[in-house]
Amino acid sequence: MNPEPNRVAGESTPLFNDEQLSRDIGHVIQPHQRPPVYTFFFDYNYTPGKDSDSLAVRSLARTWHVIKVTLYSNHVNFLLVMVPIGIVAGAVGWNPTTVFTLNFFAIIPLAAVLSFATEQIAMKLGESMGGLLNATFGNAVELIVSIVALKDGQIEVVQSSMLGSILSNLLLVMGMCFFLGGLCHRGQTGSGTEQGFSATVAQTTCSLMTLSSASLVIPAALYAVMNQNGSDDKFQVALTLSRATAIILLLLYILYLVFQLRTHSNLFDAESQNAAELEAEQPIMGAISSAVVLVVVTVLVAICAEYLVGSIDDIVESANLSKAFIGLILIPIVGNAAEHVTAVVVALRNKMDLAMGVAMGSSIQIALGLTPSLVILGWAINQPMSLHFETFETVAFAVSVLVATYTVQDGKSNYLEGAMLLGLYMIIAIAFYATPSDALHKAGVITG
Repeated sequence: MNPEPNRVAGESTPLFNDEQLSRDIGHVIQPHQRPPVYTFFFDYNYTPGKDSDSLAVRSLARTWHVIKVTLYSNHVNFLLVMVPIGIVAGAVGWNPTTVFTLNFFAIIPLAAVLSFATEQIAMKLGESMGGLLNATFGNAVELIVSIVALKDGQIEVVQSSMLGSILSNLLLVMGMCFFLGGLCHRGQTGSGTEQGFSATVAQTTCSLMTLSSASLVIPAALYAVMNQNGSDDKFQVALTLSRATAIILLLLYILYLVFQLRTHSNLFDAESQNAAELEAEQPIMGAISSAVVLVVVTVLVAICAEYLVGSIDDIVESANLSKAFIGLILIPIVGNAAEHVTAVVVALRNKMDLAMGVAMGSSIQIALGLTPSLVILGWAINQPMSLHFETFETVAFAVSVLVATYTVQDGKSNYLEGAMLLGLYMIIAIAFYATPSDALHKAGVITG
């Protein structure tokens, strides 16, 4: 009899696992052998009434089973209690700081549930479509928050949150993977080892990130030259350049998807094999149930995001925090929480190709997909969203891409390189935190 492979707890590990309990006590527990209260509330695999002849009972039992499975899908879901409280706080008009804090913590478990439901659907769709769906909905929270902020005219918050999400994945997530994975697989003292991943894939993704960095540097440089010459058309020129650049970046992102999923999918074979090993189990929710959870959670995220974004101006005034710090550091923590856990878990399992796929893949989608899409969306709704970011943000992004590129170019990683990436992220975070709220307000930002 083949031994069962080792399993490492991840973001989708259930809180109550009857299969593990059965192994621990030495025999299989059947549903009728458990106390009815336990079965109804805590059994991850079975809910009484699912097979009832009564349609009403069967429907209610299956609905409760989906809710139960969703609630127990992640350890951070105890924060779901913040969702109704945060919505009530925003609707009633509590103190802005309280509204921001409650909805900030409410979005964290919603992001985890969104990731869980997406994984369940992805298992049904196959490797390529499933991977694309995971990547798309993995950034759904950032997209929803940014759309709400863009509609509200908070262009600086949108720009900072997009940039912050990229830096969070490039420096924080990848740094944690390199650091913790490197410590876990460091080898013996005096004969240290390094973790390996596909250098070709890393170089391709870093080249795309360098391109996205150039797409921010060029509008900033052009604006600075025109501003020095006293041109009155600098706002409109930067906006026109940004919109044209956004279209080009979107076309390049589509080309990258074709490259990854079709013509050169062999380069990503190691990542795909690691993903298959990680997701060997069958989905525990049907596609329709998962889709319903996806829709409900997306609506809740949109509501919480509305209240969170609406309280930002008051937070900036009362707490003396810059919008750049809120968008660059705080909001990405909310949106990327589930991805952080996934990437670190697979890095600890020495699946570095998959960990790099999570960190770098999400960064590319934001840089070449979401950010240009928001520029075009702003164009459609008459909001002057551009790729002309604040100068310090642009410099921080360019430096981060440069350091990340040098770190991954050899296809190997260790805990020292992880510590370097984490150190750079902390330096950037401290710089934005220490900056007064009005110091980074851009005289050159297009505001209308």
